[in-house]
Amino acid sequence: MTIHPPIATSHALKEWSSAIDALLAGEMTVLLRKGGIREQTGELDRLLQLDRALLFPTFEHQKPELLKPNYADRVQPVPSGWHPDTIDLSAWAEFKMVLPVTSLDRALDLLPFFIWNDAFVRDRWHWKPDRPLYAILLRTYRLSPAQTIPFVPHYRGCRSRLDITPAIALHHHEPAIDDTPFNAIATTLRQILRDDEC
Repeated sequence: MTIHPPIATSHALKEWSSAIDALLAGEMTVLLRKGGIREQTGELDRLLQLDRALLFPTFEHQKPELLKPNYADRVQPVPSGWHPDTIDLSAWAEFKMVLPVTSLDRALDLLPFFIWNDAFVRDRWHWKPDRPLYAILLRTYRLSPAQTIPFVPHYRGCRSRLDITPAIALHHHEPAIDDTPFNAIATTLRQILRDDEC
């Protein structure tokens, strides 16, 4: 039997810490993204052309009022610019599907797939209306062993992606959601966003 070495990556997708916890727990599967405030045009597009990325937890912009009631107590707001001295990397994900969302109604139809509430969806839809909104279906895995890295100035800023040095090995383990329910989610997501194109 041939044993293949683990794949390593330095690419990371920045996301709320509470969302990463929910992805690992199988409580959500979809992200809504337009790209970060300070990133260059197309940076999110380039990230999503990859197959996978580490999930880099952020804290600064988490707001309890943008989460569904049973998740709101998972967030403790922090001052603008705050970050921990070290970052715990506990998850990575495969980008299984990236679909454009071209109406607010369809964006709201995606509420069952994530922990955010309708206020979050509306805010995301109306922010920078010239930018396309994407629904990103993630297959999430626990990073084992988890990695703790120092926070460096390069990691600051409202960007969708960043690169971590050195690259981190991604050992394949059980996904957060089993194949059958995950495939059902993918089918439903396609149906919702196919209707969006009609």
